[in-house]
Amino acid sequence: MLALLLVGCSDTVPGGKKVVTPTPDTVVGKLPKPTQTVGDPAKGKPLFVATGCGACHVFTPAATTGKVGPDLDHLAAYAKAANQGTLPQFVSASITDPGAYVAPGFPAGAMPGNYGTSLSPQQLADLVAFLVKGP
Repeated sequence: MLALLLVGCSDTVPGGKKVVTPTPDTVVGKLPKPTQTVGDPAKGKPLFVATGCGACHVFTPAATTGKVGPDLDHLAAYAKAANQGTLPQFVSASITDPGAYVAPGFPAGAMPGNYGTSLSPQQLADLVAFLVKGP
């Protein structure tokens, strides 16, 4: 009986040898859809302030005037220049992997901390929503 079961899950490779695979080639049924966390801009604003983003970045919706990092009022232009996906994708990647794209005139590696590991998925989504949509 086991031999019949294995025959259904095997393939022949050059040389006539059989290779047993642990999974079928075809999936029957529906695959689960990946969940995407929806951000709340209203929760993103206090997070922006609490994490100290405004100390380095200008961002008018948060009334911040930092000059060390890129001016976040121009995120759409940076996203277009980076050509790395949608504006929310670009903003999320810029927070979790700030070295992926560095705005002209700013040094690589200047953004402190690893926000990709220090923020929960919900916090990240809230912060991105605030940066993309404002309050």
